Amino acid sequence: MPTNLAFVSLSLLGVLVGAWLAINVGAANNADAAGAGPQPTAKLNAALTPERLGQGTTITFGFTIATTTGQVPSPLTGLDLYYPANLGIGTSGLGLETCSAAVLEADGPEGCPSQSQMGYGKGLVEVPFGPEVLSESAQTSIFMAQIQEGHIGLLFFAEGHSPVSAQIVFHGLVLPASGPFGGDLDTTIPLVPTLPGAPNAALVQLRSTIGPLHLTYFEHSRGKYRPYHPRGIVLPLTCPRGGFRFSASFSFEDGSHAGAHTSVPCPR
Repeated sequence: MPTNLAFVSLSLLGVLVGAWLAINVGAANNADAAGAGPQPTAKLNAALTPERLGQGTTITFGFTIATTTGQVPSPLTGLDLYYPANLGIGTSGLGLETCSAAVLEADGPEGCPSQSQMGYGKGLVEVPFGPEVLSESAQTSIFMAQIQEGHIGLLFFAEGHSPVSAQIVFHGLVLPASGPFGGDLDTTIPLVPTLPGAPNAALVQLRSTIGPLHLTYFEHSRGKYRPYHPRGIVLPLTCPRGGFRFSASFSFEDGSHAGAHTSVPCPR
């Protein structure tokens, strides 16, 4: 298994451990006795680049998670991203090859075939340590995985660089969805431990693409590898009433849930 993203600055570790154990264990026990924690809220945004009907595009989606009290939210454990109907994923030219979790864990994205990459992005996680909140940014990549029980499989690779360099791999499935949506990107997000007795890391922001934007594939032709850009997810010839709708459902470690939705207006 890959090393969990610790998201904790080693230079602060000695100072914060003492502060955490001495000051906040009692406060955490009181909070548990009092009942549920702060309620999460979520905002979702999406874009289609370029947005030309009947042509290939890249979907960009992002979300921000907060709480009604301003505290760090409970760690995210599940995400269902619902995308519009009638998108030509099958004719996108994306994901012509697959990658595996074992390859990502051993070699990182460089070990996967170029034609397996589906997108990329960036995330932000936070960990509360008493009055302090430690933040860690992570680069993310999405790869095509093997079909699972008739459903498209995806692999997500996250790599943190500062203050700790570490990696994590997790899975997703493309499932059917009822109208007005065309499918559900169902992702299970593993918990990321920090310190014994301390909260797990909480994902609070993510922005990612699914499509050819800034992706280069290589095909073997006449003894050489030639670069090219895949067509992308094909938009329908007509725009649905109200634009292209997206929705998301979030699940958290403490059992709470949140939802958000957005739409991309029809092109002029």
